Amino acid sequence: MTDLTARMAIDWQCRGTWHRASRNTGWCLLGCAIGDLGTIAFFQVTGIPWPTLAIMALAIVNGLLTSIALETVILSRQMDPGTAFRTAIGMSFISMIAMEATMNAVDWALTGGAVLTWWVIPLMLAAGFVTPLPYNYWRLKALGRACH
Repeated sequence: MTDLTARMAIDWQCRGTWHRASRNTGWCLLGCAIGDLGTIAFFQVTGIPWPTLAIMALAIVNGLLTSIALETVILSRQMDPGTAFRTAIGMSFISMIAMEATMNAVDWALTGGAVLTWWVIPLMLAAGFVTPLPYNYWRLKALGRACH
């Protein structure tokens, strides 16, 4: 069995790993949602006439930045701020980008994009949580690395 095959053949039934992956994904979702939804809400409230795709791209970037900032604050309780920042930067960007892209794809598909309504936010958050969860589980199980 090759190293890659061994890494792919993991036990997907471990409740402890699912719990930890879910907790980590939830923190990432919180950080991403603050920047993403905050950006969309800002443009929605102010009515600044930016193209929808530009607003959504900025929302993704802000979501990534706020996720890193939140993780740095959380990790600073366990380590020095410089190490916390480097750890937060080293998070899985694959996971974060998948989360952000999915959240914005749901918004785009259901509202035409860059529109927050009471019913679309829970759908965006649910999709953003579920999308990276299997990858975050795999990283924990196969590589022994948390997504953050």
